[in-house]
Amino acid sequence: MKKLLFALAVIIMPMQLLAQLKLSGRIAGAATGKALTGAHVVLEGADRAVASGAEGNYEFTDLPAGTYTLKVSYLGYAPAVRQLQLQQNQRLDVELKQQALQSGEVVVSATRANKKTATTFTNVSKAEIAARNFGQDLPYLLEQTPSVVVNSDAGAGVGYTGIRIRGSDITRINVTVNGVPINDAESHGVFFVNMPDFASSVEDIQVQRGVGTSTNGAGAFGASINIQTQQVRRQAYAETDNSYGSFNTWKNNVRFGTGLINGKFAFDGRLSRISSDGYIDRASSDLKSFYFSGGYYGEKSSLKLVTFSGKEKTYQAWYGTPEALVYGSQQDVLDYIERNGIEGRDKENLLSAGRTYNYYTYDNETDNYQQDHYQLHLSHDFAPGLTFSGALHYTAGLGYYEQFKPEDDLADYGLPNVEIGGQTITSSDIIRRRWLDNDFYGVTYALQYNPGQRLNATLGGAWNRYGGSHFGEIIWARYASTSNIRHRYYDNDAEKTDFNVFAKASYSLSNALSVFGDLQLRTVQYQFLGFDNDGKNISQQANYTFWNPKAGITYDLKPDHQFYASLAVGNREPVRDDFTESTPNSRPKHETLRNLEAGYRGMLELGALLGQRLTADLEATAYYMDYKNQLVLTGQINDVGAYTRTNSDKSYRQGVEVAGGLRLGTRTSLRSNIAYSQNKIENFSEFIDDYENGDQVRNDYKETTIAFSPELVTSSQLEVEVLKGLRAAFIYKTVGRQYLDNTENPDRVIPAYEVGDVRVRYTVELGKWMKQLELGLLVNNVFNEMYAANGYTYSYIYGSQVTENFYYPQATRNFLLSLGVKF
Repeated sequence: MKKLLFALAVIIMPMQLLAQLKLSGRIAGAATGKALTGAHVVLEGADRAVASGAEGNYEFTDLPAGTYTLKVSYLGYAPAVRQLQLQQNQRLDVELKQQALQSGEVVVSATRANKKTATTFTNVSKAEIAARNFGQDLPYLLEQTPSVVVNSDAGAGVGYTGIRIRGSDITRINVTVNGVPINDAESHGVFFVNMPDFASSVEDIQVQRGVGTSTNGAGAFGASINIQTQQVRRQAYAETDNSYGSFNTWKNNVRFGTGLINGKFAFDGRLSRISSDGYIDRASSDLKSFYFSGGYYGEKSSLKLVTFSGKEKTYQAWYGTPEALVYGSQQDVLDYIERNGIEGRDKENLLSAGRTYNYYTYDNETDNYQQDHYQLHLSHDFAPGLTFSGALHYTAGLGYYEQFKPEDDLADYGLPNVEIGGQTITSSDIIRRRWLDNDFYGVTYALQYNPGQRLNATLGGAWNRYGGSHFGEIIWARYASTSNIRHRYYDNDAEKTDFNVFAKASYSLSNALSVFGDLQLRTVQYQFLGFDNDGKNISQQANYTFWNPKAGITYDLKPDHQFYASLAVGNREPVRDDFTESTPNSRPKHETLRNLEAGYRGMLELGALLGQRLTADLEATAYYMDYKNQLVLTGQINDVGAYTRTNSDKSYRQGVEVAGGLRLGTRTSLRSNIAYSQNKIENFSEFIDDYENGDQVRNDYKETTIAFSPELVTSSQLEVEVLKGLRAAFIYKTVGRQYLDNTENPDRVIPAYEVGDVRVRYTVELGKWMKQLELGLLVNNVFNEMYAANGYTYSYIYGSQVTENFYYPQATRNFLLSLGVKF
């Protein structure tokens, strides 16, 4: 049925494309001839507008003969107006003259890749983000990028969400906003739940796969996500987007801006609220956020303040759902209950919940956190081709998660036993809060030199300082012992200083051949409370110095066909738990990645079909990622009794990624990508607890597949403008089988899954007061696939070996409706 529906869509929808007349052309800069991507092109007389594409091209179809006015505008360029009499298909190229305005775009360009950097990357435009944005977290808006797999704890993309690129999770993906690091300095993670509706204030996103180019923050071990917030808009505006859908999901926002005031000043803002009950039982989310920017834009200088904040309260869905409820039978559930000795309310919960089971039932088992970001960006043109950009930044985070802990030992909280009526009580039901109060601040900088077409050089870097206060409080206990309310049972502070400087340059040896070089020096100083070799908890320090070289070559066969190859090295320090739950004797080493990339990028003109211009683009990449001392979980207990990660001497990822698209005029497009990979660990050892003997059993493996690394990941999207202003898209995603651990055990897997979504947006251009009205519908999982996208496993021996798998089921068929208005 799925294949039949897809085939019918491919065959029938293009029949809507029978055209009248067509107007097309290219928008470029007058001085350089360089294509201007994202120029605003308005055709008066037809009440239609488009943005120019990646090569500066624009196109209007289904036009009756007549007189029209074409208006083109682009930030930093003088607007252009062209009158035309359309009697047949016509091409009209427009060149815009540069106008004095420092837009500040150099803020992120220093850390971005381009066609001269020989790096594998994908740009996600503002228009693509807007089309996909119904209120789900940012990882879901990147799901159609090659090698990307996303998941949601609550099951529907709101709340805690995760992303993996080439099998690497978010702790190995470098994330920046306007060149400022977003990854947590200690855990290396990024929690997009703290940035709700942030996509509504984003200009574009670049996803670099592999080591990528030098950037700020923790080393990229799978990919980089480089986010740029919205650029200045010349005209004042007010907009609102509102969504409602399954699981009582709501999104409401307002966006506003002054446009350029006196050609020099501009202010923009956004207020957002997102709430959802979640697909998983009780997995609710209450999210609030704001964004504000204000700037001065002069002829040679710009100064821009950017601040954004997110506040979240989510009911925890971290525990996962037992395999018996996700993929098993009623008898499997009963066996799970008996095997684990589950009784009372927990047993009733398991028997009644189904695949939406949530282990947590305490009414305030919630995560509560607020994160505030402040960035001050300065850009200045010293001379033609010489530009400086720098930023001061500060991030403040404060929050806790609350837990009900039944029958916890009082001694674990530093509390003495309780004596009642001659009875000694050693444990108690307890409600605790675990807090994180952290500050992150620093400076980033970049000096770019681009004297002509042949050389483009950048000197940049950053100095960042982190301070984190970790502490726990007891807010209630059935037997309080000697504690008071908010009894603090642990304190653990940490400080981290991260410095890097990089120099990179691309140079054209000829019209076709270019070389690229990039060298980064990064130093890390980390102070923390951890165990010494005698098992005592004392303040310690770990220092690292990393050299990360990169080099590449590009060859342009034709203007629209390019080959590239690069070799890059990345180094990365361990995360917080690797330090605090080990001694210097058992502490793991840093990781090293050597990454080889080779690929092709090209554009093709395929002629005409049904009176429409037929074009195609194609990208193909082959990669090899060789890891030295990659940190993996083995189940081994170290010298302080913790299950920490250990270094695997040799592991690798190798694969191919192919992405491309067909476009029939501006009305129909078919985009697809496929990623096939092999992801292996050599000489892996697994350790399983033997509860009968109080020891561990070791199992050795010669070569196994790395956990959470599917061999095959594909994504396809067919989009058609069925009628004027009405666009419909069918999105189809497949993810191959994933192993839950590194043993390649067929009993510990996430089964392969296929998911189809349908998206419809209808846009109506209105008058001067209300400029545009847009209605949207997103139907997720239209085929009602019962699948899970994440999970974990553990095994133990008690008489025989027992393995328990837990999964995070994703929502069955669900929908989101949206209403957007622009004034």
